[in-house]
Amino acid sequence: MISAQDFCDLLAGHGFTLASGVPCSHFGGPIAHLSTQPGRYVPAPNEGSALAVAAGAALGGQRAYVMLQNSGLGNLINPLTSLVMTYKLPILTFTSLRGWPDPATDEPQHAVMGPATPGLLDSVDAPYHTLYAQNGVEEFSVVLEKAEKDLAEQRAPFVLVERGAIGKATAANDPHTDGLPAAEAIRLVTAAAPQAAVVATTGFTGRDTFAVADAPGTFYMQGSMGHASSIGLGVALTHPERTVVVLDGDGALLMHLGALSMIGSEAPANLIHVVLDNRVHESTGGQATTSATTSFPDVAMATGYASAVVCDHEDAVQAAMARAQAASGPHLICIKTLPRTGTIPPRATNALSTLDIRDRFQSNLQQ
Repeated sequence: MISAQDFCDLLAGHGFTLASGVPCSHFGGPIAHLSTQPGRYVPAPNEGSALAVAAGAALGGQRAYVMLQNSGLGNLINPLTSLVMTYKLPILTFTSLRGWPDPATDEPQHAVMGPATPGLLDSVDAPYHTLYAQNGVEEFSVVLEKAEKDLAEQRAPFVLVERGAIGKATAANDPHTDGLPAAEAIRLVTAAAPQAAVVATTGFTGRDTFAVADAPGTFYMQGSMGHASSIGLGVALTHPERTVVVLDGDGALLMHLGALSMIGSEAPANLIHVVLDNRVHESTGGQATTSATTSFPDVAMATGYASAVVCDHEDAVQAAMARAQAASGPHLICIKTLPRTGTIPPRATNALSTLDIRDRFQSNLQQ
């Protein structure tokens, strides 16, 4: 293992002055370390945006690198092939190896991409090297030297990072004390709409939902981060007679914020879009999102939602849910929530297979 500071320092020694990325627990240490130094790290909403930031830095004459989770590697392929490779921009990307070498040791959403990652990079002729958990500073230096040769040839190399290869560091976020516990917010929302079909986003939101409000009419996402609202739209359009509640997160919504415009354009009367905003990517180590500088209600109203409000206490949530069910939507309810404390509940797939979740949700919709 290499420490987070050594990881960042070695890259700085090679002239890399900027990093961007999407949180992954494998890179929690470097992100936390860089985030204490203004201007060193740009938190991107998705993997493609992170690579584009690095591309802009390269065009501006700086060396930049990207950190991301291999589950989101698909989001990177378009700007990789049509931007970085087309313009021969030398950018270094670090990709965690979730679901590798044994998919059974990781979460279900990594079962496909884990073994497929090397082959996917081979298919687009992207060079890659591997940093293993047992490697230290010396081995990482060797990996960087190999990557430097690729960069010198105006290629865009990847370093595949095994779990445990980089040490952790504590994320330094400004604590906030306003809002509700996430599990309580979920309980209030689902209790206010007991007959609704519910789409729960990936991560801790899905875990909390399974713990406090499990029902056959709930679809628990494993992975596919950022797409809860789009899934909810599809369900709402095919079942206009049914109230559909999306339980989203601030980081997940930011990842594909353009979905709000699509939802506003389609104007599903039966959709209630709930955003649990705790300002951090909690399930990957507490890295800050950019929600502190984003007004989700303002964006929703600007894209065609029928209503949008912010709630930070129980009565406000209950009132907002009542209003949303009494009028045509789509409606957005942004609930300020607190960082989670204590034991995190298990994911739904500890008790149900993904096919069980699919089948019971579809069956419930047909009733």
